[in-house]
Amino acid sequence: QVQLVESGGGLVQAGGSLRLSCAVSGRTSSSHVMGWFRQAPGKEREFVAAIWGGATLYADSVKGRFTISRDSAKNTVTLQMNSLSTGDTAIYYCAARSGGWSTIRSLYSDWGQGTQVTVSS
Repeated sequence: QVQLVESGGGLVQAGGSLRLSCAVSGRTSSSHVMGWFRQAPGKEREFVAAIWGGATLYADSVKGRFTISRDSAKNTVTLQMNSLSTGDTAIYYCAARSGGWSTIRSLYSDWGQGTQVTVSS
């Protein structure tokens, strides 16, 4: 099992930046896909970004603004978020899965508790 703990959320003005971190522990390996999802009030949890090896995948809504990275030595996954808008307000979750790429929430087996990101206008 994989344990995930997110940090770095907070309140930021539109146009600003935030950096989220996910501390990873437990039975992880380089074969795990690490992802970020988000859930806004009243909406379904949606895919944001994922990283597997040296490759990355992004939702169209964040492409060009968000960057996912992984530091295997520190066992962390980071989501750098720039040019934030009010539409990015959500709880952000770190997730892990083995078995290759997926943007489908239900195919991720391990989840963090989430961190709140609020973007004010």
